[in-house]
Amino acid sequence: MATFLLEVGTEELPASFVSEALRQWEARIAPDLKENFLEPAAIQLYGTPRRLALLVEGLPDRQPDRQEEVKGPPAQAAFKDGKPTKAAEGFARSRGVEVSALEVRQTDKGDFVFVNQAIHGRPTAEILTELVPQWIFGLEGKRFMRWGDGDLRFPRPIRWLVTLLDDAVLPLTLENGSEICTSDRISAGHRVLHPAEISLTHAQEYVDTLRNAFVEVDSALRKQRIQEQTEAAARSAQGVAVISPDLLNEVTNLVEWPTAVVGRFDPEFLELPPEVAMMEMESHQRYFPVRPAADANTLLPCFVTISNGDPAKADLIAEGNGRVIRARLSDGKFFFDADRSQPLEAFVDKLETVTFEERLGSVRAKVRRIGAIAAHVADQLQLAQSDQEAVQRAALLCKADLVTQMVGEFPELQGVMGQKYALHAGEPEAVANAIFEHYLPRGAEDDLPQSLIGQIVGIADRIDTLVSIFSLGMLPTGSSDPFALRRAANAILNVTWAANLPLNLHQLLKTVVQDFVADPAIQIADAATLENQLSDFFLARVRSLLQDDRQIDYDLVNAVLGDNDPDYAERALIDLLDVRDRAQFLQSIRQDGTLDQVYETVNRASRLAAQGSLDTQSLDAATVIDPQAFQQPSEAAFFEALQDLLPQTQAAQAQRDYRKLITGLAAAAPVVSRFFDGPDSVLVMAEEATVRRNRLNLLSLLRNHARVLADFGAIVKG
Repeated sequence: MATFLLEVGTEELPASFVSEALRQWEARIAPDLKENFLEPAAIQLYGTPRRLALLVEGLPDRQPDRQEEVKGPPAQAAFKDGKPTKAAEGFARSRGVEVSALEVRQTDKGDFVFVNQAIHGRPTAEILTELVPQWIFGLEGKRFMRWGDGDLRFPRPIRWLVTLLDDAVLPLTLENGSEICTSDRISAGHRVLHPAEISLTHAQEYVDTLRNAFVEVDSALRKQRIQEQTEAAARSAQGVAVISPDLLNEVTNLVEWPTAVVGRFDPEFLELPPEVAMMEMESHQRYFPVRPAADANTLLPCFVTISNGDPAKADLIAEGNGRVIRARLSDGKFFFDADRSQPLEAFVDKLETVTFEERLGSVRAKVRRIGAIAAHVADQLQLAQSDQEAVQRAALLCKADLVTQMVGEFPELQGVMGQKYALHAGEPEAVANAIFEHYLPRGAEDDLPQSLIGQIVGIADRIDTLVSIFSLGMLPTGSSDPFALRRAANAILNVTWAANLPLNLHQLLKTVVQDFVADPAIQIADAATLENQLSDFFLARVRSLLQDDRQIDYDLVNAVLGDNDPDYAERALIDLLDVRDRAQFLQSIRQDGTLDQVYETVNRASRLAAQGSLDTQSLDAATVIDPQAFQQPSEAAFFEALQDLLPQTQAAQAQRDYRKLITGLAAAAPVVSRFFDGPDSVLVMAEEATVRRNRLNLLSLLRNHARVLADFGAIVKG
């Protein structure tokens, strides 16, 4: 069995491309080999800033010989009067066989000609020669470039190519205009620590040979070494390293032989908010900040940088990096001091110069709308006057830091700096915290806002974005969601559920759309259509979050949202807490077996009730049932069971205690079964209209009681 090595040597690649390229190769190479009847024992992928490599172990010398069945033309076209036609002869010739080797077989589409052909396996080297260029130039990514005078495109110029099958060079040439890159066994070591060329004698020696030349090609080992060195370096400075996973991944692909170096800066820069200093270090310089071991909210005046240079010159490297970060922090301190020279409110009117969306006006206009929407939410939640004032103040200031110098330099700090500047200006802590929290959650890993003021302003901000963008007809389609509207809707729902806010989203959307209609600066063609689009969008997000995040079975989600049932859809948006609770309750009673006790009875009743004319809201049997029309004791028993069930259903409606409702349905189940199948069972669809209507009404009432919880017709029996 053979080992194949491919190394594509380049000038320094973007860090993001290295990991992305290896992911693409991981998805492609094994299937390509399998398609060519080559299944290796293992495939290893390696990458550094200057190379992408793969090592394929356990390759056979050639493909196995095999029999291949090939389908040809229809028999009717291949043979006429028992003799082969030109179609048969051409097919045989194309497969390299005699006409006598053709067979006629019956298929579901008629008789066709087939041939069983012996295929001799091709040499592995020949196949690899065809696949390697596809693997290299099949990679996709951003900002590919041309170099020299050729047409080849890659993120950086390709400078060498190693293709070894065991100890033999697999001949391969990449032509790029006048530049020709021919495969060889010559690789390159570390630029500084081993500038001489490396001659690889065997594919299996690749990793060790490069390691001896101060290149760690294994990304996982390089990442582990960086983390361990960074933590040790921070300990040497009596601190703890702040290691962002994203930064760790990036730095891993910026170096080939990592060395952790501790650098320092002037303590005066610790007067900056830690978020600013960390952003300067991480975003601009790719440094790891260091904090005191006992305090996660402050920093030490030092950092850890990962050098790709000579470890013997660590002190010189540390000094140079220290000079750079001091300049960056000086800029940050200038921005910070300049921004704080005036109160945060002074920046609000400057938002007129920032466009939210060309047809929707400025961010200042958006802030006005956020304030109005936040007022609607506060009214729904019946906030005290003092809290309503805090909501309005937070809404006014929530975007003000967008036009500060610090956020202009670091957009990621929006909200963070708003909170800092608000506190500096003497704003109430609740207002300052809400400015920060209204952006939460920013991503999947973020916490949700904890303060009611922050929750309300965040909901208002996202509602405005959704209504605004939908009003322009820019609805998300497929994977395209440039305004992150799905994430905005998810945040509204998650915040509402986490904080148990009694939010009537149905009414809120209707009110906000009407406000938009009344705004002369915004043109809305059809308010009703806009409301329906927003409602459908939110219902889709409710469905997704219940199924994906809360692990509710799909049919139970259908049951609480209804199957194209506007009553259930509207009810879900009117009471978001209730739709969540009903879904979770259904899941719990499915798991404990209670659902099985009522499912068959309710479902059977619901199917027959569809043939009746009773509405879906009536619950009181006394108002719609005529006991004089009973012909069997089972009907009277059914009637009594419904009367017993009524107070339990009413309690479920009033208190959302659906356990009482399901207990009542379970108690009624034997009575309903007797109605259907007992010794005094009845024929529901009786010939006499009054009797038939009475029996259908009994079933309809049972269905209506069950509908208070869910549409049982949407539930699939387990």
